[in-house]
Amino acid sequence: MKYINEEIKNCRQCRLSETRTNVLCGEGNTDSPLFLIAQAPGEKEDKTGLMFTGPSGRVLDDLLKMAGITRKDVYMTNLVKCMLPKYRKPKPDEIETCTRYLTREIERIKPRVLVPLGYDSIKFVFGKYNSGCLLKSGINPLFGKLQLFDQFKVYSLRHPSALLHNPLQEQEMTRNYRRLGVLLNECKWYPVCPMKTYFEQGRLERKWVELYCKGYWKACVRYKMEEKGESHSDWMLPDGSLNEKLKFL
Repeated sequence: MKYINEEIKNCRQCRLSETRTNVLCGEGNTDSPLFLIAQAPGEKEDKTGLMFTGPSGRVLDDLLKMAGITRKDVYMTNLVKCMLPKYRKPKPDEIETCTRYLTREIERIKPRVLVPLGYDSIKFVFGKYNSGCLLKSGINPLFGKLQLFDQFKVYSLRHPSALLHNPLQEQEMTRNYRRLGVLLNECKWYPVCPMKTYFEQGRLERKWVELYCKGYWKACVRYKMEEKGESHSDWMLPDGSLNEKLKFL
């Protein structure tokens, strides 16, 4: 990351370099499976040269704490590396310039889960890694939904600043951010789970393992039954349905 960060710090490729105080590089755990993508630095971040040091940062810290994790457990970066004057929306050429760095950060870190925060970051991730597709109904249905792309899993969230503007979103955002703590690790039962064996044998679709065993495993019916000590069929899928074909070798 050292060379990428040096290029970011010295970047003069767009108009934003003329109005910034500091350009922001990514921060956090480069070994983390979780890669958070915010939109751009705010005024406080522009002054300090650090991510999430303003009001949104306090909200983020509270949300992460509720998930049982801290900033040290994730990697964070911005879609646009310099402050946007008067908090305006980023322009297409600014996004195009900055996401050249973002793409390299992703390639270098190789996270399991991309976590875009807010509209512009979500739009970029879907455009870049999901053939340019967004749901026709907009991005609201994406919040808190784990999705499997070819290269990554994507877990879209509202930006922490959304809670500053609309406190009524607290319940939804708290629920969705809490799941980050689950996504940080795979299910503890996975090493001995029949789903692992079936997948390694090529008999089970990748989505079951990635979205449940190595994804949001708390939603897995098998996990819930294991925790209660309840018996269940080896060929029961994580959603509770039965795949009779898995009975036979």
